[in-house]
Amino acid sequence: MPPADPQLATVAVHLVVSLNTAQAVGIPIALVGAVFLSLGAQFQSRGVRKVEKRRTLDAEGLLREHAEGLRFGELAGLIRRPSWVIGTVMLGLAIVLQLTSLRFAPLIVVQPLGAIALVVTAVLNSRVTHTHLNRLVVRSIALCVGGVAVFVTIAAFVATDAPISDTDLVVIILLLAGVLVLFGVLYAIYRKRMTPIAYIIGAGVLYGFVATIAKTVINRVLQSQFDLLTTVCLLGLLAAGGGGLYLVQTAYSVGPPDLVIAGLTVVDPLVAVGIGVVVLGEASQAPWWAPIAFVLTGIVAVFGVFQLARHHPQLTQEPDAAR
Repeated sequence: MPPADPQLATVAVHLVVSLNTAQAVGIPIALVGAVFLSLGAQFQSRGVRKVEKRRTLDAEGLLREHAEGLRFGELAGLIRRPSWVIGTVMLGLAIVLQLTSLRFAPLIVVQPLGAIALVVTAVLNSRVTHTHLNRLVVRSIALCVGGVAVFVTIAAFVATDAPISDTDLVVIILLLAGVLVLFGVLYAIYRKRMTPIAYIIGAGVLYGFVATIAKTVINRVLQSQFDLLTTVCLLGLLAAGGGGLYLVQTAYSVGPPDLVIAGLTVVDPLVAVGIGVVVLGEASQAPWWAPIAFVLTGIVAVFGVFQLARHHPQLTQEPDAAR
């Protein structure tokens, strides 16, 4: 007797295949990568905070507003902070480990494990800063982790890996250019009034483009496609990566590291999968319920980030940083 739902049967087969002994090696590798991501965020946040404390008083004897963000001179000063350098090295190791884990385990297994970094970072930051994680904060973290895990799981099962054509790549680059211009204008106008969540969402969006474009650039380079479009993609990759790096470091200066990791582990995959679904048509063969599930789980994950920003003790105890 055939199964009532062929899609469910396919999912079951994928689960059995995905979790065989050889591929399961990727699980501990991905978990170690998540720990390095958490530690890297904590060390980078510590370095940024130390640089920020060295700001001089203004003419009226008042500290400059936190929401104004880091100056470029302060970014250069981060390189001289051992804690920031150690954190950056750890984040690099986290990326290497995540890429390595994908050689053993599929996306369905590895990607949701990245959300573990949020849990580890939250616990680690609470111990370092002696901050109690109340019930609202724990619930917010659960919404972030659960929402993004279900979102990516559904995407891994129903989406197809479509090659990126030159036309699709041009559309992605144009979208990135529009996002960069929009963020630049908003930053210039609202710089002194930007909240931590604004920096975090901005960084997550840019890193979502970085993930998509980086994969394409690597493939084109390996295929010896050194044309004008590849050069434009590389420039776009550098612009998005540089902008995301600045926003992340500024986010560390105005918000706790677990909030930054929450934004990145939620917004980054949502944007990357969104580009695949909307621009590349990777969900064109998905069942009718998949788009609805994408929207609902995405809303849950993003809502968790906003709730974390609203109820995090470090922000509610620091009014200036929350504005």
